[in-house]
Amino acid sequence: MSRDARWKALLELLVEQGRLDVEEAATALEVSAATIRRDFDQLAEQQMLVRTRGGAVVHGVSYELPLRYKTSRRAAEKQRISAAVAGLISPGEAVGFTGGTTTTEVARALAARADLATGSPALTIVTNALNIANELAIRPQFKIVVTGGVARPQSYELIGPLADGVLSQITMDVAVLGVDAFDVVHGAAAHDEDEAAINRLLCERAQRVVVAADSTKLAARAFARICGTEQVDTLVTDAAVSDETAAGFEEAGVAVIRA
Repeated sequence: MSRDARWKALLELLVEQGRLDVEEAATALEVSAATIRRDFDQLAEQQMLVRTRGGAVVHGVSYELPLRYKTSRRAAEKQRISAAVAGLISPGEAVGFTGGTTTTEVARALAARADLATGSPALTIVTNALNIANELAIRPQFKIVVTGGVARPQSYELIGPLADGVLSQITMDVAVLGVDAFDVVHGAAAHDEDEAAINRLLCERAQRVVVAADSTKLAARAFARICGTEQVDTLVTDAAVSDETAAGFEEAGVAVIRA
């Protein structure tokens, strides 16, 4: 197992359990305790965990994995969700994208659609996510609009007043929103307040809002609110969502698609 793969596995275990002992992690990853101690020390230096005597813990309730370590989590579900979201977008529309692994997969699904292979433009893509802009910029049929702002390393998203300036001057047909949590009562939310502020503005500038989120993010709360449930038109999630949770969103006026 490469170091990067090992770090990704360690961080995923840490997010799930909140705390990891050296011996427990060594057994789970089938490596030596010395290797795990070294990994913990190096990850602590990058402020991706907090080192403790004999192990490590997460930073706290607002802890989040950097995007590069989240790409393989629930990958099958995210691909089904992304295909369903891409099917909701029509040629010629202006589409806003927030950052995140699921929204990145939606962008890739759009790039693969045969009916979007040509056009002038086939789609107008507005995003504050550097990785999404980078992937789609090579598609000449897509018009790419990138907000200004300061790059946030965890999510590759541009945040701050420079991004506000661009978004306040445009309108979009649809905003595809990636979230850290979506709850009927508390709405859509993110871990970071600056990221949430930009995502909120993106939603306000769109005629309709689609939340793309796997079922683990539903009926959950995160630190910074993006928008209320009443501002979301459609939720696209996976088949593991409970009937009770889906019914709650539908009663609140959100169309629920289970991919």
